[in-house]
Amino acid sequence: MSLIGAWGQRVANNQFKLPNNISIAIVDSEFDNTYLTLPPQKSVNILASGSSIHSANLNKISQQPCIFVNGSIELMETYDFQQPVAYVITDPRFIRHNLAILQNRYHGQCPLYLTQAVLEKLADTDRNLIKKYVQHLRLIYSVERPILQSSNYFLAIFFRKNNKRPLMGFAKHPQFVIERHGETVIGVSLDIRHGFVEAGTVAFVATQLAYHLRFSEIHLYGIDLINAHEPRFYENVQNSAPSKLTPAICNRIVPSFDLLAKVYQQQGVMVYNHSSVSKDLFKNLPFFD
Repeated sequence: MSLIGAWGQRVANNQFKLPNNISIAIVDSEFDNTYLTLPPQKSVNILASGSSIHSANLNKISQQPCIFVNGSIELMETYDFQQPVAYVITDPRFIRHNLAILQNRYHGQCPLYLTQAVLEKLADTDRNLIKKYVQHLRLIYSVERPILQSSNYFLAIFFRKNNKRPLMGFAKHPQFVIERHGETVIGVSLDIRHGFVEAGTVAFVATQLAYHLRFSEIHLYGIDLINAHEPRFYENVQNSAPSKLTPAICNRIVPSFDLLAKVYQQQGVMVYNHSSVSKDLFKNLPFFD
């Protein structure tokens, strides 16, 4: 079994191999990312799934670079997005509860960034989708949960679930900023090729990706948080996926976004929150009306 991560071994040629010999590109320290050879890009919009997304001028946003997460790609049904940059899924529960959204709305318009857990779930439910868009798939990983490559599929799943590394162990790594917030350890990645830091919401991962892709401004839409008990804009009460947001908001999610905004601003990148629902939660994440 091989570990892929900031401190582990890499699979040859930066590929993760599924049992049927399908290979997925791994975004790791050796990944060839052409964005890094370009000058800093203009601003990008990250579209999340909070209901406040509908208060945004989506017609204007659709003409700008955008990153989608989970079900926000459903907005493509109504709006003609001209510059999709990335689509990010990190939680396999989205595949379990909302696979049809991925099947109906994703057509290879942009790279699809997913975690090993999502890839495994997708392999169980729609392997043909993986085969069809394999050239567009990018495997990303939490620095705490390195990718596991094993000849035994089920053994790999077991070790991935039981091989979480302490985040504080990366405090001295040059590509991470790690801090304690009370009893919770939080952090942010400066280069997603070395792994991202989790905070309990896919939008936090997407923001780290946007920074990695060298955008000079990052605008967050639909990051509502405090109404996490309500269905996402693409769901109803009957089909809504469970959310882990509510218990973690004060001690993990909000401090993580505040740290991210502060660190990225120090690096010359501004991050703005466009949700009037969550605007009063943050100290360092400015509200952009």
